[in-house]
Amino acid sequence: MSRRGRRFLDWPLRQKLILSFLVVIGIGGILSLIIGTRLEHQTIISLAEAKVRHDLASAWMVYEERLHGLRDAVRLSATQEFLPAAIRQGEFAKATERLDGIRREYGFDVLNLTDALGQVVVRSRGGGAAVGDSLAEDPFVSRALRQEVAAGTRIVSREELLREGADLAERAWFEFVPTPMAAVRPEDHEDKGMMLAAAAPVLDGSGAVIGTLWGGLLFNRNYDLVDRVKEIVFKGDKYKGHDIGTATLFQDDLRIATNVLDDQGRRAVGTRVSREVKRAVLDRGENYVGRAFVVTAWYITAYRPIQDLDGRTIGMLYVGMLERPYIDLRNKVMVTFAGIAALCALFLLGLLSFVARRITRPLGVMVKATGKIAQGDLSHRVALKGQDEIGRLAQAFNGMTDELSRAHQDLTEWGGTLERRVEERTRELRETQDQLVVSEKMASLGKMAAGVAHEINNPLTTILINAHLLIEQPGRTAEETETLNLIADETTRCATIVRGLLDFARQTPSQAVPADINDIIDRTLLLLEKQAAVRNIQIEKILDRNLPQVGVDKNKIQQVFSNLAINACEAMPSGGRLSVRSRLSHDGTHVEVAFTDTGVGISKENIPRLFDPFFTTKSFGTGLGLAVSYGIIRQRGGNILVSSEVGKGTVFTVRIPLADPGNENRNKEGPP
Repeated sequence: MSRRGRRFLDWPLRQKLILSFLVVIGIGGILSLIIGTRLEHQTIISLAEAKVRHDLASAWMVYEERLHGLRDAVRLSATQEFLPAAIRQGEFAKATERLDGIRREYGFDVLNLTDALGQVVVRSRGGGAAVGDSLAEDPFVSRALRQEVAAGTRIVSREELLREGADLAERAWFEFVPTPMAAVRPEDHEDKGMMLAAAAPVLDGSGAVIGTLWGGLLFNRNYDLVDRVKEIVFKGDKYKGHDIGTATLFQDDLRIATNVLDDQGRRAVGTRVSREVKRAVLDRGENYVGRAFVVTAWYITAYRPIQDLDGRTIGMLYVGMLERPYIDLRNKVMVTFAGIAALCALFLLGLLSFVARRITRPLGVMVKATGKIAQGDLSHRVALKGQDEIGRLAQAFNGMTDELSRAHQDLTEWGGTLERRVEERTRELRETQDQLVVSEKMASLGKMAAGVAHEINNPLTTILINAHLLIEQPGRTAEETETLNLIADETTRCATIVRGLLDFARQTPSQAVPADINDIIDRTLLLLEKQAAVRNIQIEKILDRNLPQVGVDKNKIQQVFSNLAINACEAMPSGGRLSVRSRLSHDGTHVEVAFTDTGVGISKENIPRLFDPFFTTKSFGTGLGLAVSYGIIRQRGGNILVSSEVGKGTVFTVRIPLADPGNENRNKEGPP
């Protein structure tokens, strides 16, 4: 044994106990902190990535809204009566003036008229722009000549832009700005443009195509779309003076319209995307969600490919949120966790010191008594009471002393006996101490977990209360009120998500009583009649009034029926029919309740995931309703079956056994 090891063994028993316990607690605390940090980081980043996916979907809706608006405007303009007359009579001067007015009204960059052969006869921008060139091979014009309305995104060459105007060619020209982690490209500039385009046929009185109307909106250096995405999705939120969210349109890997700022506070057009994103989105045509370095900072990003009419990827739509707020939140949570752990460690240190002193003090008394006896004082007695090991040891010690005083000649024999007893009692003492360590550790972990839950829930409650108090205070601007309402709504949504998750995980025992299933159906649908009438939904009940009563928890079963009925109504946004049928199963062992709607239906690939927590095909809600409902029915030993056809409707069938099958059989049947 080393010198340090011998020195440790020579320490007082109290110090060795405290040091040993501290080493165990310290190692456990460090491991918990490391694992907790990783789990917390993964959880927060996962939530951020889920949000940015939703933000990308919202941004894509804005993009498609702009595309549909362009298509509808071109289609409507193509029905103007002056266009067929201008083509037949060759009166293009007045047509140029009127088309230029339409172009300015709708904010187009290009609005041209072609004849039945696809040759340009009017360029609305005027200014002496040449006409007569053929657009017959243009995919938009060629489709319009076939009496189709075509709309989409396309790449426009510099020659085409120059024919429309030098200002458009100048807007499309970019010199590449050196960008960290961008892929290598042989060229140093871009002179083509990316345009949102639409073409519609111009028909004469007999319905024959005599020309086309072709309109376009050049995205290059047009910041209206990305700024609208930022306004709708991120609402101008800032973090420490920086915009939390940004949006960008890419032509290939080049930023052509963005509200991402460079280090000098200017829009970072001309910069390029990273190699990793380029490979995923542009090369493979996939969506990309993850952490990426955007010009000057790290963002949680989402990219979606933009494709032309032929399905070729020609650009990307990007939304991203600053990573810094999420990292700071993670650090704050972990600092709080570490502080709680430190307080627990200090508490345990004090507790260990107290316990060690209580354990070692009687041993000190015994040591002192042994010294006195060694000096020849055989009348000394140990004044320790108790029925534990130390108390019994004291009694044995006193008995030994009595024996020593009565028979000095048996001293050697009694000494050996005492030594054996001391070893036995010491071993028992160590086992007891080990049990105490385990008990104290479990108790402290329980307190720590309760403390963490308390510290997380209280701030949420405080935020919600104070938000409502601030809303009720007079004199606030509309913007301040909107912000406070947003805080209150999002805090309430967090509480709803937590409550739903607890309902799904808790699986509390049901209060089953005999009940009439038809009565529960009637009460459920009565609550939904007004809501269904407003949505133009007809409710039809086909109920078997001779069904036997079933032992169920009425409140929980009504919750299941309500969830299924509400989901059916939300699947019929334009109205329809909800049919609710109750019947006895063919084998007579189950009561079946079928909810049939005439809504949009569910795709086959989504049906297996319907009962997964947090899965939803709607743009709102938590995705816990069906999961909770399925848990309630499975707890009763039943099942929920689903059949659906996209565009025709969906049928949810709840099967409840007449007899309770018992806990041992309730989980044999998996989700549908």
